[in-house]
Order: sequence, then C-alpha cells, then structure tokens
Amino acid sequence: MKALLAFAATLTATQLAWSAQPLLTPQELQPLLQQPAVRVIDIRDPKSFELGHIAGAVNAPYGKWRGPATNPGELPDQEKLVKLVQSLGLTPQTHAVVISNGADATDFGAMARVYWTLKSLGLKELSVANGGMKAWEAAGAQTTRDIAKITPSNYAPTFDAQWLATRADVRQHLDLSNAALVDSRPDAFYQGKTRAPAAKLSGTLPGAQQLDFNQWFEPGTSQFVNTEKAQQIAAKIKRESGKDMVAFCNTGHWAATDWFGLSEVAGLPSVKLYAGSMVDWTQSTDAPQMANQPTRAESLAYDAQQWWKRTFK
Repeated sequence: MKALLAFAATLTATQLAWSAQPLLTPQELQPLLQQPAVRVIDIRDPKSFELGHIAGAVNAPYGKWRGPATNPGELPDQEKLVKLVQSLGLTPQTHAVVISNGADATDFGAMARVYWTLKSLGLKELSVANGGMKAWEAAGAQTTRDIAKITPSNYAPTFDAQWLATRADVRQHLDLSNAALVDSRPDAFYQGKTRAPAAKLSGTLPGAQQLDFNQWFEPGTSQFVNTEKAQQIAAKIKRESGKDMVAFCNTGHWAATDWFGLSEVAGLPSVKLYAGSMVDWTQSTDAPQMANQPTRAESLAYDAQQWWKRTFK
C-alpha cells in the first residue's frame, strides 16, 4: 500500500512538473490529456480542425487573437478577449496547451503569440506543443473529428501589461536608452531592403540588435531548441543590468517567438513584446525614429516594384 501511495505521489509530482513546461513534446503531452484541467487550444483554421485534431481540443483560430489588417499586431479589445477566453472554458487553473500546424518556424509564432496573450490574461499553467500537429501526427498520436462540448467559464481576466511594450513605451526607451531593443526579423527587413505591406517605412529601430527568429529552431524543422541552446542564443543580446528587453518585428508575430525563447525558455527577466511592432511604429503621425532606412531613390524603386507585383501578379 505504501509503495502504491508513493508511486501515485511520484506520478502526481511528475504531472505537475510537466504542466509547468513551456514546451511539450507529443510524448509529454499525451499523458496530460487525461487531466481535467488540461485544455488544448487549436489555433488552426476551422477546416483543418474539422479534418482532425487532438481529442478534447477546442478551436480558436489565430485570427481571433489578432488585430485588423491595417495593424495585425494590435491586441483585440478587452471585451473580445474576455469573451474568447470564456468561450474556451478557461480559468486561472486551466493548463492551456497551444497548438497549430507546426508547418515551419513562422507558424510557431502564432502559438507563441497566443501563449503570450494568455499569460497576459492571467493563466499560470501554459505550454506550447513543440512541432505542432505535424509533430503530433509524426509521432503516431491519434486524432479525432469529434467536437468536444465545452462549458463556458465566467472568468473575467484583466490584461497584465508587464510583458507588453506599447509605442509610447518604445519611444521612451529610445529617448532614455533604457532598454535592449531586439529586432526579430530576417536580414532583408532589418537592413531596410523590404518591409511589411502595412508598414509605411522600411528600416528598424535605432540601436536595435538583430535576433532572427529562425535561430530558435533546429535546422530545417519547426522544432524549438532545448533550454541549453536557447540560453546560448539569448546570450547574443547585450543588455545592461536592470534594463528591459523589447522584442519587435513587423506585426508582433515573429517577435512573439523571440519573446518566448528569451523569456519562457531561456528564462530571462523583464522581456517584453512590442505587439504592434514596425507596422504600428511607422503608422505614427509623429515622425518615428528609424535606422537602416533606404535612400529616397531606393524607396521609390521599391514602391514601383511592389506596385508592379500587385498589378500584374
């Protein structure tokens, strides 16, 4: 009897330990599905979800967590977020596991962004399914087409802004030089050679250090690296003691991956996400501070090239 109790205690402790992990492999996620507090949030499009998903998962497409096309990184208003969380049956005690396609490194950003949003809404137990549905199916794990019946919750979260950087925050950081700014984009964006469709200007924030989001993944896969490797990647960013670190990209998608790697996997403190990122920054009516900007001739040539692509694609 004592041996049985000891085994049960060990199993419970193991399950609790797993629930605290920011990244879960299919093998780690599988046994957790038996726990009532675990809720898999599948952020794929409804059609993909209907064709097969993890048993008990609920569908909340990524677009519901994002802003309008003119500023995709903008957070939905508080009322919409509360209704979304309640419709998924989430509470502060829920262990939410976010999963998407797992198609590539860019797709991971969707899971990281939803994870960041849920953390900001007060959920304490959060995980990302490393490799997404691609890894789940490759591991031979089962899927279903059955739709789980979810009882809505009455949880009314307030948004905790400690992991958020706004345009005003970034402007202050630039004025006071009191944060390490991290550009999560690939070279072409960082160097001002291209820009997101909704961004009005090319370039980056003055003084920004580049940390391309692709570095967080095993080469050629959508598998996030382990903690040791994540800490090595995080060490590339130089930050003075006591200062914040702010990750940004075009729309707060790739930067969510940097935030996740720096804050949740590498374990660095005071890491924030500029949710609106460069689209929000360049839409400011005030002249935004920029670096790595192309010349006027280069900008005109780029605009002409984009017009040609849109017109004759």
